[in-house]
Amino acid sequence: MTDAGPGPQTGGEGGEGDAAASALLHSLARRGWTIAVAESLTGGLVVAALVSVPGASSLVRGGVTAYATDLKHHLLGVDDTLLDTRGAVDPEVARQMAVGVRDRLGADVGVSTTGVAGPDPQDGQPVGTVFIGIRTPETSVVVPLELTGTRAEIRAEAVRRALDEVRART
Repeated sequence: MTDAGPGPQTGGEGGEGDAAASALLHSLARRGWTIAVAESLTGGLVVAALVSVPGASSLVRGGVTAYATDLKHHLLGVDDTLLDTRGAVDPEVARQMAVGVRDRLGADVGVSTTGVAGPDPQDGQPVGTVFIGIRTPETSVVVPLELTGTRAEIRAEAVRRALDEVRART
């Protein structure tokens, strides 16, 4: 893909994650939107995929890795009663994380990941349960996933799906 205008350029380290990140950033550039990422399950892998694309600095506002449950409240504004009653692996938590990171980092788009990569269940949810929260100027959605595989495979697939799901809405 050639792009004579501003925005991300193709290239980078190669691989499926780079292709998905590049495609998302091109979509954001066409709309003139920026993005911010809130991660738990993926531990920074989504924002790392985005910033691996040359030119990403014009579109990526930043990322918050809120792995500990209390940080979801303190850094992203997730309701603490919700976290106490339902735990961190919950669709409403994913939604609030996406809204919180979008607001706090001043981006047009907020995306979040929360879930269980294993090896053990968490918050009453089985391994492979993932929620991706997406907030844009036009929509607010939570995408539930039931993934299988190793811990690394679940996390990698969650990253790929997060990038693809945001791109589908931009």
